[in-house]
Amino acid sequence: MIAAQLIARFPNGMVSLAILMHVEQATGSYGNAGLVLAVTSIGQAISGPVISRWMGKWGMRPVLLISMVICALAISAIALSPASMPLYITFGFIAGISNPPIQSAVRTIYPKMVTAKQLNPLFALDASLQEIIWIIAPVLITFIVMQISTTIGLWVIVTILVLGGLWFIYSPEVGRVRIPQSRRALGKVLTRPAVLLATIMGFLLIGACAAVEAGVIATFGHSEDGGHGGGLEAGLVLAVFSVGSLIGGLFSGRLAISQWAMARRLLIVTAGLAVIPFFVNPSWAGQPYAIGAALTIAGLGVAPALAVIFAMTTASVKFSDTAEAFGWVATGQLIGAAAGSAVAGFLIDGIGPSGAYIAAAGFAGLGLIIAVLAVRGFPDLRFRDASPLPDTAPIRTVI
Repeated sequence: MIAAQLIARFPNGMVSLAILMHVEQATGSYGNAGLVLAVTSIGQAISGPVISRWMGKWGMRPVLLISMVICALAISAIALSPASMPLYITFGFIAGISNPPIQSAVRTIYPKMVTAKQLNPLFALDASLQEIIWIIAPVLITFIVMQISTTIGLWVIVTILVLGGLWFIYSPEVGRVRIPQSRRALGKVLTRPAVLLATIMGFLLIGACAAVEAGVIATFGHSEDGGHGGGLEAGLVLAVFSVGSLIGGLFSGRLAISQWAMARRLLIVTAGLAVIPFFVNPSWAGQPYAIGAALTIAGLGVAPALAVIFAMTTASVKFSDTAEAFGWVATGQLIGAAAGSAVAGFLIDGIGPSGAYIAAAGFAGLGLIIAVLAVRGFPDLRFRDASPLPDTAPIRTVI
């Protein structure tokens, strides 16, 4: 199940950068590319909670299959379209609004697959492996785009989306778990402080990661003669970010999640990212090593912070509301990826690669501030598991 959902969600870590680079190369402007990403993010904002909620009404398999097909067709259309902003905007919106809610589905299934005590370690493991999506996937798409073309990169995304999606959709666990239809109004789940905070934290954390990716591409993605020879160096620098996150995620699985867990983990991310703008100097031979070291430190807090997001969401809602809750969380992360790339793109156009790292530190720093100010809204899971709240409860009677 972990492998299937990772492959199915792999395109989420590729599509923002692929569209960013495809539109930038076609139109010659990072600003235009950022506009297409913004429209795509609007579609994702609409689709996340709505389509996730539909899984409780019509079942996971039909909803996932139909949305996957529409999304694949929209991304294919972007690859085939001429350099036209109206077409890019239209198909980008369709791709965003039809994004399959794989994350919502698998997060809903997990509590039914393991015991309550195993749930926190499972979320930590899943958060670590999720780095394959948010870190390794951009490395792969960057290499493909730099060495071949942006069009081929989009076709690779479509292929993985379809094959991974079919693998996950027809997994036995997806057929066995039935999500009860929520009785609450759409969006009501956001009135729970933990769900709202998880959505905001996901937006800011993934936004920081996306800005880092754009900054690394701008810093190392092109060789001195204007070619694409630096693509491999960009991939290696991003890879050390992944290594740090994997180490942090695996270690955090043994740690209890307190109300201050998010603030502590975001402090590590912010500290690592805040020093990078001082290392952006193309004439300095040690630049890749300095940026790589800072990213390794920052990465130590990424997967642990994601583990907190998953655990606090599950522990704060009823099982019938978990799909919608994770739909909002997924929406926050996907919009964060698009927003981070878009903001970084505009700053790269304005002040150069250092602007992207400033944006990344800004996203993470804002998350840290919110985590400190709203610490009472985070659940204390040191003395309880992360299982969803029961949809029914025993009624105390007097005999």
